[in-house]
Amino acid sequence: MSDPMIGRRALLRGAGGLAALAALPSLAACGTGTSRASAGGGKGGGKSVVVRDSGGTFGEALQKAVYTPFTQETGIKVQVVNLQGTQMLAQIKQGRPQFDLINNSMMDHIKFAAQDALERLDRDRIKSLKSAEIPENQITDHAVGNGFYAQCMAYRTDAFGGRKPESWADFWDTKAFKGSRSMCNPDADLPELEFALLADGVPMDKLYPLDVDRAFKVLSRLRADIKKFWDSGPLPGVLLSRQEVTMSTVWHGRLADLTKQGVPVAAQLSGARRQFQGYGIAKGAAHVDAAYQLMDFALRPEIQANLAKTFPSNPSSQAAYKQLSEKELSTLAGAPEYYDKGFDADINWWIKNEAAVTKRWLEWARG
Repeated sequence: MSDPMIGRRALLRGAGGLAALAALPSLAACGTGTSRASAGGGKGGGKSVVVRDSGGTFGEALQKAVYTPFTQETGIKVQVVNLQGTQMLAQIKQGRPQFDLINNSMMDHIKFAAQDALERLDRDRIKSLKSAEIPENQITDHAVGNGFYAQCMAYRTDAFGGRKPESWADFWDTKAFKGSRSMCNPDADLPELEFALLADGVPMDKLYPLDVDRAFKVLSRLRADIKKFWDSGPLPGVLLSRQEVTMSTVWHGRLADLTKQGVPVAAQLSGARRQFQGYGIAKGAAHVDAAYQLMDFALRPEIQANLAKTFPSNPSSQAAYKQLSEKELSTLAGAPEYYDKGFDADINWWIKNEAAVTKRWLEWARG
């Protein structure tokens, strides 16, 4: 199962581009087809809405911070389904989607919109957009960003005699920062070409379009020191806690549990790669009005702040961060002190190039 924060799409291996989308084994992982209904009271009335999310501990946090309070305020019951991308597309193409609101990566929303699988959004029906201060680049015709996850560097704090890595160049410097490394397998996330380019001196604002040839040359310099390519969210933490590696790329939210367990690890957020997730409404949804209401509720800054308190997620709402304490902010990659140190993945570039880059990555990893 992929990390619940991400809903990781299956990769476009072989045939490239959006034409291959319908043949994907999965656009969003964790799809079991199971469902759960929101708990709590409310005003009654028998209204309901079905939302697709990726389940797991993140789904539990959504239930607590979003769905149950929504039902209590509106009386609209929330049912949750965990479906794969191909399952969702098949239902939409048949004109009978068994879900209304889709919580998925913005990259996947772009792919869905290209197949006419999402309703065109009416911004006037999302009242919280203005108060939430959501970045304009996370508001599209078919989806609105509700948060992001950051992929960054994690390291053992006891490994380098008190020294702290400060950049991706340090990740590549195995003489000054000794020990094995771990990086992600494309089954887990997009290949980490950006980190290689940053290590080689490319400015963060000049990354795209990615110089693929240069990136693979830089990756090859580290290949012998990469002990394992991780393919699931927990694995970097396992490798670090067992001291099998001294540094690894990681989904930042995964570090919270490790630090609670007393594992001597820390994150370096300089050069972190952000990927947003968001809400879209399925084309032909049966409960469009309720879907808009739930989207509007979930995007409120106070609701996004409550979710961040429940789970180490990063709100898309800039106003939400103002409602968090310094201690709560310190655990989030979206905090003002960290945000400008990272960058947004250019998902349009990746949609066009993911298949070719993944094919080349697999050939490179095999040596």
